[in-house]
Amino acid sequence: MASGILKVNGSKVVDGNGNEVILRGAAIGGWMNMENFITGYPAHESQHRASMLKVLGPEKYEFFFDKWLEYFFTEADARFFAGLGLNCIRIPFNFRHFEEDMNPRVLKESGFKHLDRVIDLCAKQKIYTILDMHTTPGGQNPGWHSDNRTNYAAFWDYKDHQDRTVWLWEQIAARYKNNPWVAGYNPLNEPCDSEHVRLPAFYARVEKVIRAVDPDHILWLDGNTFAMEWKGFDEVLPNCVYAMHDYATMGFPTGARYKGTPEQKEHLERQYLRKAEFMNKNGTAIWNGEFGPVYENPATNKDAQTINQERYNLLGEQLRIYDKYRIHWSIWLYKDVGLQGMIHTSPDSPWNKIIAPFLEKKKALMLDAWGRDPSPEAEAVFQPLVEWIDKVSPSAKETYPTSWNTERHLLRAIHQTFLAASFSDEFAGLFRGMDEEQLEALARSFHFDECVQREGLNEILRNHAHVAGS
Repeated sequence: MASGILKVNGSKVVDGNGNEVILRGAAIGGWMNMENFITGYPAHESQHRASMLKVLGPEKYEFFFDKWLEYFFTEADARFFAGLGLNCIRIPFNFRHFEEDMNPRVLKESGFKHLDRVIDLCAKQKIYTILDMHTTPGGQNPGWHSDNRTNYAAFWDYKDHQDRTVWLWEQIAARYKNNPWVAGYNPLNEPCDSEHVRLPAFYARVEKVIRAVDPDHILWLDGNTFAMEWKGFDEVLPNCVYAMHDYATMGFPTGARYKGTPEQKEHLERQYLRKAEFMNKNGTAIWNGEFGPVYENPATNKDAQTINQERYNLLGEQLRIYDKYRIHWSIWLYKDVGLQGMIHTSPDSPWNKIIAPFLEKKKALMLDAWGRDPSPEAEAVFQPLVEWIDKVSPSAKETYPTSWNTERHLLRAIHQTFLAASFSDEFAGLFRGMDEEQLEALARSFHFDECVQREGLNEILRNHAHVAGS
């Protein structure tokens, strides 16, 4: 049994007996909030689902996605996770499981079928869960990961989007208010408020509404601009943990390779301390809600083993820093088709065999942002446009999010939004004419028993699952 609902006490999270609890684990990204690089489709979840519905028809569509949600996380996953010594799973979800744009403020009870199931499976293994609204009405950021098909974060400019989000959190909090294995609620993933003041105002509003129905659970609050900055924050809300995301560019194909030099290690710690400045200044608890490298495929990269070891070393250094400061963390990510997950679908699985050629096409056309590899053909077309825009409009590179240069803005708008969406129907067409037996075999490709463990990554996580003295 859990020792009561977790709460914040100064800079610590404690259980009902006042004992410190440090939460360390991963996110089930790509599950109740699908992401293109995680399962292989192009563009955005709502587009992918619309294309699959068109190809499969309503009955087979519902059958496939229900089976897929079931197999993606089962008791075997929970046992494996607990066996590594990890004690917390972040569960990203898309609001569309619980409410629809064309039927707002009408709760879909069906959305809780798999969420309840996984929370209960985790609780049986003494794993806490943090519920993370990764996609809000209107989109709280311009990313594919918020199922934002427009590249415009309309959440911030339309009060009704915010009203619906607050309403949904009220429903969710009422459902889980007495559950001690729910470690709390992450109201917005990676918000991007260009004015900076609207985000803390929204947090103050949603905190009051949640507290009215659930006075006890912790709120886990992401910083602004993809959880990387704190401009506009001038107060600390009660019983809240503040959250950063701490990805290192050295963990990605387009970044410098990690060699473990003193300068690189210093850079990692300095980057962490910059993102944690608000929390350290105000004495709050700290959660690194996302971080982690991506990994190379030995079948397509002859240097994969060397590169992946460098990225394991990078991750180990990050975790050493987090141990030093005794923070909570949740690595991204638990399961995928082979890019970043702690476990991944087998190259020989029905799913991977069918989508393998499409993954190569996405790579060549730079349709995915995450783990993007250089593509000479695409860049030959793309780079002149970037250079021309920077020449005729020097202020373009200052467009919010200002952490992006012109290239990244155009990649997001052209390749990862417009071009990627044009391939949605083609991807869905791979499944045309399949019967339920074939669809179930595809869904079962994601079952723990069918997956491959990324042992180098999991050994590092096992070694850092517990902090000395906790």
